[in-house]
Amino acid sequence: MDKSAKLKIQLETILYGKAWYGKPIYDIIELVSFEAAYEKPTGASHNIADIIMHMLAWTEEVSTRMQGKPAGAPIRGNWPGAGKPDEQKWQQLLSFFKLANTELTQLIANFPVESWTDATNDGRGEYSEYGLTYEAMITGLMQHHVYHAGQISLLNKMING
Repeated sequence: MDKSAKLKIQLETILYGKAWYGKPIYDIIELVSFEAAYEKPTGASHNIADIIMHMLAWTEEVSTRMQGKPAGAPIRGNWPGAGKPDEQKWQQLLSFFKLANTELTQLIANFPVESWTDATNDGRGEYSEYGLTYEAMITGLMQHHVYHAGQISLLNKMING
């Protein structure tokens, strides 16, 4: 199996597969009610909907970088915020998040295997031992997704007991 296929499978695993650490992200967010998504427990920096917006923003940014565009802040902003509670908007947000990840997995699957160790179009400096490679960027996004999935799980437990 080549690197593109391996990275695609790794992302799919954390999204909806059998991740070794527990529930995949889509299972975690399916447990979140609309009401819980917009509730912010005392002491929390963000609510669950805000975290999903943040994850969506960075997924979209990584997809643009995979296409050779210069690195920058996400078009939506780093923490764009989910706004006022709205059940339809919540369902739409989940759909956008899933679509963005589907698009990213396709970019990964079609990425030239020999280019994974190439430097991305990012002049900000290194962010991992791998440098600014496409592989490091995708690995970093997967770590970012898992980190925030843990936050979502904890927030949902705080809200629902």
